[in-house]
Amino acid sequence: MKILGNYLLNILKWLDIGVNVIFLFGASNETISERSAKARNAGLKWGCVLCGLLDRVNPGHCDNALTSTIGGDATIPDGK
Repeated sequence: MKILGNYLLNILKWLDIGVNVIFLFGASNETISERSAKARNAGLKWGCVLCGLLDRVNPGHCDNALTSTIGGDATIPDGK
């Protein structure tokens, strides 16, 4: 059962990153949560709204997803 759980989690992460790349023009190693946190920190409204929603489900979610070393190869740079 643990193998199936890990498999499903990997698929969800893959979808998360894929949506970031396709619809948000993000980096291929960056999740929507991390991109949202960077946008929020840059004062962009969409990042504030999305992080607010994510933080209701999981408090501190965007802050926990934030790393400064990922996302440098985004088509549209973070926070823009």
